[in-house]
Amino acid sequence: MTDNARPGRPVLGQNQYGKAENRVVRITRDGATHHVKDLNVSVSLSGDMDEVHLSGSNANVLPTDTTKNTVYAFAKEHGIESAEQFGIHLARHFVTSQPAIHRARIRIEEYTWERIEHAGEGAHSFVRRGQETRLAQITYDGSAWEVVSGLKDLTVMNSTDSEFWGYVKDKYTTLPEAHDRVLATEVAGRWRFNWTDDEREAPDWETSYEQVKKHLLQAFAETYSLSLQQTLYQMGARIIDHRSEIDEVRFSLPNKHHFLVDLAPFGLKNDTAEGAVYFAADRPYGLIEATVLRDGSEARIPADLTSL
Repeated sequence: MTDNARPGRPVLGQNQYGKAENRVVRITRDGATHHVKDLNVSVSLSGDMDEVHLSGSNANVLPTDTTKNTVYAFAKEHGIESAEQFGIHLARHFVTSQPAIHRARIRIEEYTWERIEHAGEGAHSFVRRGQETRLAQITYDGSAWEVVSGLKDLTVMNSTDSEFWGYVKDKYTTLPEAHDRVLATEVAGRWRFNWTDDEREAPDWETSYEQVKKHLLQAFAETYSLSLQQTLYQMGARIIDHRSEIDEVRFSLPNKHHFLVDLAPFGLKNDTAEGAVYFAADRPYGLIEATVLRDGSEARIPADLTSL
């Protein structure tokens, strides 16, 4: 028995390393009022790393434990103004302080805490808000920045003003046309900023996030939807129209189906106009994905958001 060998020696391809999911919580005190920033930070570094793979030499390797320590130290030294700004501090540090590191990618999830109002003294009690997880990815190669922000797990629903009809039908089609349906989805989105170099003033990251979320929610609520694709486009287009700092938006929207329950066997009419009962199906689900670009811009957010 012989190996089915092909000519040509193996060559090392793209590689990176770092410390994933460093959970860091920064609590600042303004008298009796406290403020919480809760991040999950992943660091990925690449550059002159051939030898560690080929010969095992660690001469160019900054230990991943050091990157972890840097995350915590920077949270103290620089504070956490925003997920994006914190990621910029980290990426700049790794690329400029280590000659062998040519590119740093910082991925951040931010978890929001909401203040609990109570009759006691001070403002230091919080409840974890369950609306969505904020996301940021910062990439730096020593000369140019790429900042992609986003969110996931933002569940929204319109109980009416949605239809679905006029679609292709073949012998396998059983879905009835709907002229008044529930439209629900769990928004996962990313948006790419056109800020790429230090010569330009950086966006106000906190304001930008709040405004993007506002516009995507308003577009979802205000669009009379004939398809989830139409709603997705309106969400992205509204962001591009209203936020000049953003050139590209990509959404992944699972269709959270709500099916009218057949109550006829029980002698009951289940009519939307009279207040209907639905079965909320969690799977399988339709998955609608698309990118909306500013005219003249290049699409750079990956089609598969899980590999961003």
